[in-house]
Amino acid sequence: MQHYCTEYLWRISFGTVEQRYFLLMKPDCMINRGKGTDKGMRQTWKLLTGAACLVFLAFPVLQVEAAAIKAFVSISPQRYFVQKIGGDLVDVSVLVPAGASPHNFEPKPRQMAELSKSAVYFAVGIDFEKFWLKRIAAANPKMHVVYTDDGIARIPMIDHDHEETSRRPQPQELKAEVPAKDNHGGVSPDPHVWLSPALVKIQSGHILDALVAIDPVHRSTYGSNYVSFMREIDELDAELKALFAGRKGEQFMVFHPSWGYFAEAYGLVQVPVEIEGKEPKPAQLRNLIRHARERHIKVVFVQPQFSAKSAELLSREIGGQIVYADPLAENWPGNLREVARKFGAAAR
Repeated sequence: MQHYCTEYLWRISFGTVEQRYFLLMKPDCMINRGKGTDKGMRQTWKLLTGAACLVFLAFPVLQVEAAAIKAFVSISPQRYFVQKIGGDLVDVSVLVPAGASPHNFEPKPRQMAELSKSAVYFAVGIDFEKFWLKRIAAANPKMHVVYTDDGIARIPMIDHDHEETSRRPQPQELKAEVPAKDNHGGVSPDPHVWLSPALVKIQSGHILDALVAIDPVHRSTYGSNYVSFMREIDELDAELKALFAGRKGEQFMVFHPSWGYFAEAYGLVQVPVEIEGKEPKPAQLRNLIRHARERHIKVVFVQPQFSAKSAELLSREIGGQIVYADPLAENWPGNLREVARKFGAAAR
């Protein structure tokens, strides 16, 4: 009898929650059902049952893991950044789906419902956030909104009328020419800050700070992941600098000017065909064709989120080709390496 009770106590201690619950609810299955059960055995059973109750209460606490932090980001590359730092401790959802343009995106009702359950939103400064982020925050006042682009000096998006590069214009140039305007009458800032490794390091610092503030228990895990990610970024940056060494000032032509920060980081010049959704007028298109012919540019880069019809016309006129370069790919390091190779082959 003593061996019998010890065997079931072992099952109570190390079985599943369901097993422990069943055994405690059915104590008669563990004692002699005959009428001659002695008093000593009943006392032993009481002690065993009390111990089992303590085990039952303790084990669920030990077995249940803390739920992952539910986070939202605006675009797919950000998910890569958050996952590199948060790992399995963070469940990351992307608001702008693959193939959609973040410039004019509108969240679906289902996404708004999911956002109401999110603990944190990592913003990056793209166009749709200007209108929707306040609404999203109002729907979930407890959600932390983290502006990962804080502290990043934006470059202006210069249109085809005034400067066919993505370098930072000098003050006298801005006064002499008419740049693209934003809603406040100033130069429109380029939102594509995730395409420069150095700027991603700034964004990653904000991500780390937010996760530690929300979940300080795992501070060391986040910190270790952050250090590893910084090492990965440095290796990527060094690789791209080596690729473009000695090629400062070379140009590549893009339909939509998404690659200004990338171009600035590696000494290249981005030649945009359109800006802020405005396609070139006939006179501007002629200038672009002449410029491409003079520089022997044979490739026009387009991104999957935009129509390539005008770019195809331009490529035919210069005897060139269309090549896709996606600034929103989730495999951030792999995508930058692939696009860098394409730019390297096409730049003149």
